Amino acid sequence: MNEPSVSVRNLTKAFSGRRVVDDLSFDVHRGEVFALLGHNGAGKTTLLRAIMGLARPDGGEIALLGGSPRDAGCRAGAAAVFEDSFFFGGLTTNQIERVMRGSVPGWERARYELLLEQFELPPDKPVKEFSKGMRMKLNLAAALARRPRLLVLDEPTSGLDPVARGELLDILMEFMQDERCGILISSHITSDLDQIADEIAYLHGGEMMFQRTRVELQEEMAVARCSAAQLDALPEELVIARRRGFFGDAALVREPERVRALLPGAVVEPVGLDEMMRFYSGRDEK
Repeated sequence: MNEPSVSVRNLTKAFSGRRVVDDLSFDVHRGEVFALLGHNGAGKTTLLRAIMGLARPDGGEIALLGGSPRDAGCRAGAAAVFEDSFFFGGLTTNQIERVMRGSVPGWERARYELLLEQFELPPDKPVKEFSKGMRMKLNLAAALARRPRLLVLDEPTSGLDPVARGELLDILMEFMQDERCGILISSHITSDLDQIADEIAYLHGGEMMFQRTRVELQEEMAVARCSAAQLDALPEELVIARRRGFFGDAALVREPERVRALLPGAVVEPVGLDEMMRFYSGRDEK
């Protein structure tokens, strides 16, 4: 396995006595898109801010590109775009270039201008007149103009229409053509992660409920639809979460082939990320 771009060990962070990041450990490797999936408030943004040195954790360790997030040299190799990132609305993209040129290490003017052209962003139009999709493209152009080795993105497609989301995903896939680079992305839009993520970690209430590759998720989990009595007969270790419905019960289960053998009359089918999130979030309602 190649050297991690990010290594997190036993990370915790609390606000007002409540843990929003709870004992998290994982690695993000070069050449992969690592996705943090979870509802709003799951702890994704706090985690990303800690990785970028913008929030001090209460416990645990973070390595960013082989060093500490507090090291300016390590942070220079990573570029982050947060959902609330913005440039002053009165600036044009040309004016932003002059600001960034004088303040951002590794800034490449020619690459920035090429990206503006590729993203079809006007050079002399104030940012306040940009659509949300245009503003996100501008943020990405400013991030990519530094040629980062790691791109950290917090809900980059939230609120965008399907066309704009598709364009942004194409940009990210192009960035990943360089296998020395990596992406750490948070989102609650599962269809986007289905397209680009190599590794998926699901956060709920600050805890990591699972971390798997997309292939592993398809092979290791499924939804069983049958009667409550049939689900009651399953070994407890196979049932992750269950939900009662109008036409019968359903459960998120492990080891689909074993469940099929134990419940020959049940429907056991692949589970999508959306439905998986609903099962996990519903566990707290029991």
